[in-house]
Amino acid sequence: MSTPSSERSGDRSPLRIGFVPGVTLTRWSTTWRERFRSVPLETVEVAEVEQRAVLDAGAVDLCFVRGPIDTDGLHLIPLYEEVAVAWVSKEHPVAAFDEVTLADLADETVLTEADAETINQVALEIAVLHVPMSIARSHSRRDLTYRPITDAPMTRIGLAWPADRPHPLTDDFIGVVRGRTPNSSRTQQEKAKKARR
Repeated sequence: MSTPSSERSGDRSPLRIGFVPGVTLTRWSTTWRERFRSVPLETVEVAEVEQRAVLDAGAVDLCFVRGPIDTDGLHLIPLYEEVAVAWVSKEHPVAAFDEVTLADLADETVLTEADAETINQVALEIAVLHVPMSIARSHSRRDLTYRPITDAPMTRIGLAWPADRPHPLTDDFIGVVRGRTPNSSRTQQEKAKKARR
């Protein structure tokens, strides 16, 4: 099992990970707990409008963010893209199609912030939500459905952290997210570099 630098120094302080709605951490958090059992991983959902603020304030050590985001003073690793969807009531006319375009939504009240109030408006057929597919999936409801918007720009998820104050375990967590095995050459190089400090 890998030994992060915090364990070697006796520091058992947790690594705090923020994530915007729609990001699923299960795979990465499970791998972390298998490899670094004595170092707690604290995860907290962060509103998209607060993603930069929590990093600047030091409320989290790293954050899974949704672009666009001001990267001045941050390191950012792009991870994957998300398809945009129209999230609607199953009774809405849009639900009859396999996919739609932005022009198809021109006469609709289109909202982009998913919260309890806007989701309720969608259920009542007052509005349509234009959101990443991951958000529609994470708030799955029997009375709602979603359809891809074929000509809408994709959003991007990345992993960000402050450039001037990285957590001692940042490299270890990046290794987990990027799928490095405990015995990969990159992991071994990072462990050797930390051991020399």
